[in-house]
Amino acid sequence: MSAILDSSIIESVFPHPYRLLFVTISGAHLYGFPSPDSDYDLRGVHILPAAEVVGLDSGPETIENSAIHEGMEIDLVAHDAKKFFLLLLKKNGYVLEQLHSPLIVRTSPEHEELKSIARGCVTRHHSYHYLHFASGQWHLLEKKPTVKALLYVYRVLLTGIHLMQSGEIEANLVKLHARFNHFLKLPYIPELIHRKTTAREKSPLPKSEFAFHQKEFTRLHSALELAAQSTTLPDQPSTRPQLHDLLLRLRLKNPSST
Repeated sequence: MSAILDSSIIESVFPHPYRLLFVTISGAHLYGFPSPDSDYDLRGVHILPAAEVVGLDSGPETIENSAIHEGMEIDLVAHDAKKFFLLLLKKNGYVLEQLHSPLIVRTSPEHEELKSIARGCVTRHHSYHYLHFASGQWHLLEKKPTVKALLYVYRVLLTGIHLMQSGEIEANLVKLHARFNHFLKLPYIPELIHRKTTAREKSPLPKSEFAFHQKEFTRLHSALELAAQSTTLPDQPSTRPQLHDLLLRLRLKNPSST
């Protein structure tokens, strides 16, 4: 993580009106293939005070901000804790990746507690998120072939396979390649990452490579389906009561606006 993106950026660039449970970096920096001109995608959770939840005037469930800071484009999207917790209880891989991102800009003791609780939110049905996400990315690639779009396809499929096999979130394609290269034969990924990280964000993918990667997409999509069929992950989340308890404690700790 760039040293410029420490906790002080929240105060200097995005002065947030509510207490933040955590802020992490998502996007290409998390996935392990940022281009020199990649922007920074920050994702987090804020805690609405109790007065803005039970009173007549409700606070915002989602707050989005964008800014240019020292030449870098930075986006921050933060959901209220209740909205984020409800997303955790659904087959939503995005929030799991944001929560478990190792690129941390802001954290708290409750952040660590939430990561522990969220392990019980992972189910076999998260495979649908990654299968549909990968298919959507592939359709985007067909319309506008870029190295970035192709890497997103591979990242999504391998993250899904890893989740089904281990119950753990890993969104970094470099690490995923190290784990799966021997078993799934993925020698092309390091070269694609090199092309992405040394060129501009939207470098085109040559048409001559498309047919090969189409076959690889089909192969890995099937591998994810097989991983979902054989996974030992449960059908339903088991930690809804713990999320409920944590949300109550967060609200009571923050009863009114400061």
